[in-house]
Amino acid sequence: MLQRAGLEGAVRTALARARAVVLVGPRQSGKTTLARAFLAPGSPRYFDLENPLDAGRLAEPMATLAQLRGLVVIDEVQRRPELFPVLRVLIDRSDAPGQFLLLGSASPALLRQAGESLLGRAETIEVAGFDLAEVAANDFGKPEQAAARSAPRLWLRGGFPRSYLAASDEDSLAWRRQAVASHVELDLPQFGINVAPPAMLRFWRMLAHVHGQVWSAADPARSLGVSEPTVRRYLDTLTQTMMVRQLPPWHANLAKRQVKSPKIYFRDSGLLHALIDLSTLEQLLAHPRCGASWEGFALEQVLRLARPDEAYFWATHQGAELDLLMFKGERRVGVEFKRADSPRVTRSMSIAGEDLRLDALYVVYPGDKRFRLAAGIEAVPLWALLGGDGTG
Repeated sequence: MLQRAGLEGAVRTALARARAVVLVGPRQSGKTTLARAFLAPGSPRYFDLENPLDAGRLAEPMATLAQLRGLVVIDEVQRRPELFPVLRVLIDRSDAPGQFLLLGSASPALLRQAGESLLGRAETIEVAGFDLAEVAANDFGKPEQAAARSAPRLWLRGGFPRSYLAASDEDSLAWRRQAVASHVELDLPQFGINVAPPAMLRFWRMLAHVHGQVWSAADPARSLGVSEPTVRRYLDTLTQTMMVRQLPPWHANLAKRQVKSPKIYFRDSGLLHALIDLSTLEQLLAHPRCGASWEGFALEQVLRLARPDEAYFWATHQGAELDLLMFKGERRVGVEFKRADSPRVTRSMSIAGEDLRLDALYVVYPGDKRFRLAAGIEAVPLWALLGGDGTG
């Protein structure tokens, strides 16, 4: 298992200032492994609610939790939403000795309960799959070189630990196919999402073919024979379970018609490739959706490394567009993703820089040299962002 020093440090920092920390993320993204760095599963203060014995120990939660000292871990906490009011009371009591690390698969129910019952009482940390910084940190050599070696595998297989670390591409693909089926057939119903699995799987496959495009509900609604609000609900469900990212549009105060629908990206490139039946890097590189796949992969890496305050895309009906617009403090940073050996300045980049008053515009590409393209525009290899030269 790869070490996740950054995430572990973030959890330690959060525990140092909060009585409760909530780790949210898709199933199998590494939350339980991370929690075990803080408390062994055999401890009487560790509760896995998928284990009937542990669930039984919490039959009387107030009586059980109120007497525990030190860190208490509750895994799969979304299975017992009635625990949140109990936790709120215990966190507010100055004489209660416990501190809580709560783990749950991202779900509408979990996020709503955590938001309403623990508002102002808990810090929330998102745990997704491995990112480029994490896989590079477990390699040898300079970060940029390690990232360049690790990136193709991470792009193809995605960041879910069991997929990335599988013994072969074939084993990785088999795991991802099973993960998609489990999410549709088991996880979503558990979260209260009552959509027939075949319909949701069809919808998910449709999304794979519009990855990186502006969302329109009309075609999937017509294909599935349901209303546009229904497919919008399907999309929101996959977004809330952290499978899909809806990148919102930015509306500048311009005398131009601007796109007002979000762009759709799969948050894990490995799941995208499983849904369009790509098992090897050679197949991926020859596929018509290769460029869109790389754009989504690179976008996720930049967002996780840069950690902007806000993130959008921008496009006009006249054809000007910007893949990513990030706000960090007072800075406006634009990012374009180009899977090209030697990217060039386009008219669209120039328009975006002027209309959006960008402080900087970076063209992220899969090369190995950083160079100036024009005033205020630089080409930056994706892996170079790990060397501290990022888009901040």
